[in-house]
This record gives sequence, C-alpha cells and structure tokens, in this order.
Amino acid sequence: MVDELDAVSPLDGRYASRTAPLREHVSEAALMRERVRVEVEYLLALADLAATPLSLSPATREELRGLYESFDRADARLVKRLEVEGAEGYAATNHDVKAVEYFLRVRLADLVDAGAAEGDTLGTDGVEGVAPWIHFGLTSEDVNNLAQRLMVGPAVEAVLLPALGEVRDALAEMAREHRDVPMLARTHGQPATPTTFGKEMAVYAARLGRAMGRIREAVDGLSGKLAGASGTYAAHVAAYPDVDWRAFAREFVNSLGLDHQPLATQVNPCDDLAALFDALRGANNVVLDLDRDVWLYVSDRYLGQEAVEGETGSSTMPHKVNPIDFENSEGNLSKANADLTFLADYVTTSRLQRDLSDSTVKRNVGAALAHCLIGYGKAEAGLSKVVPNERVMRDDLEGTPEIIGEAVQTILRREGDTEAYERVKELSRGREVTLADFRDLFEDLDVDESVRAELRALDPAGYTGVAADLVDDVE
Repeated sequence: MVDELDAVSPLDGRYASRTAPLREHVSEAALMRERVRVEVEYLLALADLAATPLSLSPATREELRGLYESFDRADARLVKRLEVEGAEGYAATNHDVKAVEYFLRVRLADLVDAGAAEGDTLGTDGVEGVAPWIHFGLTSEDVNNLAQRLMVGPAVEAVLLPALGEVRDALAEMAREHRDVPMLARTHGQPATPTTFGKEMAVYAARLGRAMGRIREAVDGLSGKLAGASGTYAAHVAAYPDVDWRAFAREFVNSLGLDHQPLATQVNPCDDLAALFDALRGANNVVLDLDRDVWLYVSDRYLGQEAVEGETGSSTMPHKVNPIDFENSEGNLSKANADLTFLADYVTTSRLQRDLSDSTVKRNVGAALAHCLIGYGKAEAGLSKVVPNERVMRDDLEGTPEIIGEAVQTILRREGDTEAYERVKELSRGREVTLADFRDLFEDLDVDESVRAELRALDPAGYTGVAADLVDDVE
C-alpha cells in the first residue's frame, strides 16, 4: 500500500479513507477478479455445450467459481507477476488479460494437485483437458467489456447511489422540518416573491430523486458483447460451425446480469457506459446547484453553521466558520463531471474495428466515480451542519416590502383594473418603498372596502402561496 504522503493522486492520498468503499469495485484488483469471473463462467458455459468434450463435475464447478469468489490480494499479486515478471513456468505476458488466462492455468494445476492428494481429479482429463478451453475463441475485449461492467454497475449501485440517497434524504428531512420558514426568493439575484426554506430544499430533494432514477435505469441498461476479434464469432464458428453462437453469447451475457449487445466490432460500442456517465453527471449537476445555493445562503446569513471543535476556519481570521464542505463538494463534482464528459465522449469512439486508446482511458473510470463519492459525502456533511437563521430571513422580508407588489397588481386585475400593473410599477420600480406607501396607494383606489382590507392584510412573510404544502410532493 502506497503511503498517502507518496500518493500521486489525492484519491489515494488525502481522500483515501473517503474513496475506500470503491476499492472493492473499481480497483485494479477488482478488475482482475471480474476478468477471472468472466473467464470461469465462460468455461462453465462451454462445458454445458453438447458439442464440446469438456466435462466438469458439480464439485469442480464449485472449485472453479471459488477462484473469483475468494479472489484475494495474493491472487492479484500473482496475476500482476505473470504480466510483468512471469512465474510458475510462464514468461512475462506484458498483457493483463493473458496474465489472467495463465493465472487460471496455475490455479487449475493447484486444484488438480489438491484433488489428486484427496483421490479426486479435475474434470475428465485433469488440467490438460481443461486448460485449452480457457479463453477459447475470445479476444481480450470480450473479457474486458464484460468485466468492466461487472465492476461499474455494482460500484454505482452499492456505493454511489446510497451516498447520493443520503444527500437526498437529508434534503427531504430539512424540507419537512422547515416547510413553514418564510424566506425571500431571488430571481436574477434580485428580491422576488417569497418562498419557504423547506420548499426550496424540497425542490432539490425531488430533483435528486429523479436523477437517481435515471442512474438506476442506466445501470439496468448496461450491455455486454461476446463475439470475437471482429464481432463476427469467426473463431467460434470455425471450431464448431453447428453451434448457435449468437444464442450462446446472448444467454451467457444475460447470465451475468447484463443486456446482450449483438452488433459490435472488436469493442463494445459503449453507448451504455456513456448513458451511465451522463446520468451521473446529471445528478452531479443537481448537487452542484445545491452547493452553490447553500453557499450563497450561508454568505447571506440565511443559514448558520455549527462550529466544529478544534477546527480552524482561517489561518489569520480566528472567527471564521467557512462553508468548506460545500466548496469541497463543488470542486470534486466539477472534476467528476469533467472526467465523466471526457469518458462519455471518448469510450464511444474507435478507429475502424479497434484501436487501443480507449483501454487506458477506461482505467480512469474509478477516479471519476471517486470524485463523485467525495462530492456526495461532503455535501451531506455540509447539510448536517447548517440550520436556517429565521430571524435574518424575516428581517430581510420585512425590509423588502415591494415584493407584495405582485399580489397587489394581481388582486386589482381580478377586480377589473386594467392599469393595475402600471400603478404598482410606478410606485415601486427602482425605488425604496414601504408598506405605508402601499397603504397610501390602497386608500386612493376605487375598490370595495372588502378588497381594500384584503390588500391591507398583505404581508411579505405571509406571501408564500402553498409553498409549505408543496413539500408533501417529495416522496
């Protein structure tokens, strides 16, 4: 393990503890494990074909599946050694997928030796009978594209979506708790019709809920390809022309929990990954919008922050409690979105039937997900420390009486006043105005006393429509 002080990336250094949940899913060891899984399951699927002479007992199948189910650091080190240095009678492959094939041959030999010691043998012909069927007819991309999706899908489902859900739940809770707290709204940065703090948090909770739904749909739509070097099943057909390899590939890919991609070159077109990256970017944009708005609410003192014992806000100004969680979230999600945009654009292109430039690019998917995870965690941490400053919000409302102008002109329109908008505009636009100024206007109006009383009752803090009730629309 690299010391965090020596890490080139903050993801494995400063933020290593925050990104740790992703290691099981998108580390290099995880990629090795999923490659082993694909190779083993493919071997078992070949054994199920009547056309092949391969025969594997239930016990052997269980042992083979154990190779990826109990894949550990020692296994990962062996794969890497086979790639870089060579081992166990194998020369260095300088090829990571070929190293997995050789790893399986080594482990198969270990299983045979163990079985012989117990009076059992692997399959019908021992390792000699099984080894030729590992990676039979496949190209590396057949293994890689499946393994990558078996990594990314669970990483998003098991790590990112729960983290995003915590942000969404925190927003929903704040929305319900502060549904009735009136707050001046701002459109174009200027005072506008009041809202409630709870309703504004409910907007974000609802947006995140929809964004999470799009992410789930994208995960469910991940698709895999298994069709050989040029996507034509040529090697498979050459060996066994009577086998329906298209049906075999469809059934095999589906058995891994992925949709089948029947038309491909050597590479999976990756439109499914691009859709997932775009869905993640959409969710990130919602959280980014939240980060920036909450930052402004803190700046305007609409939100107070809890001071963390022992924490330093500024190296020179001891009084400061900075909105650092939201700033950190904004920075990480902006980086994530830059990476996700690049990945979505890049992985969907390939020169002719295959070039290798996408291979190194796809190794950075985990980094993009890691920046997402940090961003979600920081946003949730920030929300847990803020609380509405109701007095400041009410003072701002009382100091901006012109915001009832919308209500005044709308009520007058209802009463048939065709100059209602112009009356209020002349009174309030670009001028400081008081409630007393509005009341003077009301006295000069030719309206029923009941309407005049209705107008006099208007109050900035009470002019929030059904904002509080809208919170109930968050499920």
